[in-house]
Amino acid sequence: MSKQLLKGNVAFAEAAVRAGCEAYFGYPITPQTELLEHMSSRMLELDRVFLQAESEVAAINMVYGAAAAGVRTMTSSSSPGISLMQEGFSYIAGSEVPVVIIDVMRGGPGLGNIQPSQSDYNQVTKSAGHGDFHPIVLAPANVQEAIDLTVLAFDLADKYRTLVFVVADGAIGQMMEPAELPPMRELPVERPSWALTGAKNRERNLVNSLYMGVDNLEMLNEKLQSKLAIIEQQEVRYDTQFIEDAEIVLVAFGTAARVAQTAVKHLRDRGLPVGLFRPISLWPFPEKALADVAQKSKGLFVVEMNAGQMLHDVRMVAGIHKPVKFLGRMGGRIPLPEEVEQEAEALLEQLAVTD
Repeated sequence: MSKQLLKGNVAFAEAAVRAGCEAYFGYPITPQTELLEHMSSRMLELDRVFLQAESEVAAINMVYGAAAAGVRTMTSSSSPGISLMQEGFSYIAGSEVPVVIIDVMRGGPGLGNIQPSQSDYNQVTKSAGHGDFHPIVLAPANVQEAIDLTVLAFDLADKYRTLVFVVADGAIGQMMEPAELPPMRELPVERPSWALTGAKNRERNLVNSLYMGVDNLEMLNEKLQSKLAIIEQQEVRYDTQFIEDAEIVLVAFGTAARVAQTAVKHLRDRGLPVGLFRPISLWPFPEKALADVAQKSKGLFVVEMNAGQMLHDVRMVAGIHKPVKFLGRMGGRIPLPEEVEQEAEALLEQLAVTD
């Protein structure tokens, strides 16, 4: 298939359609509204379900119901809307039904603005709802990855019966790039054995997150933790560039990683030993891989479009033995490559003095 020029939000939506999404429920909020708009036409063209709910709270509960029926289901929103959905996320996690969520992040806190940000990192990786669970969280850095990771998200959601987030800042949602879409998948004929499809010819199924007994609820939580441990072993994803001889390694995801990549190339052109580590799975976080990189380098440099949320995970990995520098821009501002280059050079000079 040939590439075509696609806006990020449209790419998310069309990838979901081609991955077999059968039901979409959502509510418009910038900067992801084009995703909902694309689904509103494509899903109806294909005789699938599209419904614009009266709120994000209603939308996530509709998603919960459709997913419990074994239907490939998704929603999309932006930061304030994702906050409103958190109770529903927790119900979905406790009920072990597969759901895909696209979060196109904007500046905050509060209503903030519609500019691109990465301020949802903690929300999706640490507190996507109450209780002891983690969703899988995937972070594309370009439009092609937005497509590929959306398709992957549906497969992972089904494989583990879990929530999968694909998170991107508003810049990725709004930018246009050449990208290749996958072929259209056949929709499943049969539903999963656990799904609520009617019990006329079988024992009844129960999809539920309410466990009144302490023993029963602890048993569920132990089951969830065992599943999360498998995900941590098998679903870590990351990308690296120029780390073999790097004295300092920049750590960034999404648009911030694209900025960092440009800075790294400029610095390498000048003969400076810098590299790039880009987490693609924000959860499970690529701890072991980053720890190996940190051990071989002299320091790490985290670049984010927030006040330093992934920074805490990087510091946990690097420990107290390696310096970790940070550059963050907030309120919807994207850091410039020149800023990153200047700070990286300063860290190299600092490390040269202390050697």
